[in-house]
Amino acid sequence: MKKNKDYEKLKILRKNKNLSYSQMAKELNLSTSYYWQIENKKKKLYYGLAIKIANYFHLKPDDIFYD
Repeated sequence: MKKNKDYEKLKILRKNKNLSYSQMAKELNLSTSYYWQIENKKKKLYYGLAIKIANYFHLKPDDIFYD
């Protein structure tokens, strides 16, 4: 599997649900700036949060974060 460096799939999933950064952050119980930093690769994504995000979209983490 190839790592998706810019998390483009995550952005697409969020936008397909018509969610802003702040709305998505609220759904995940994160600050808006922290979520933005994850989506834009400014902060590392830890495994527990990857699972939480994947569960929100009813997917597996590999479906979002790996090609």
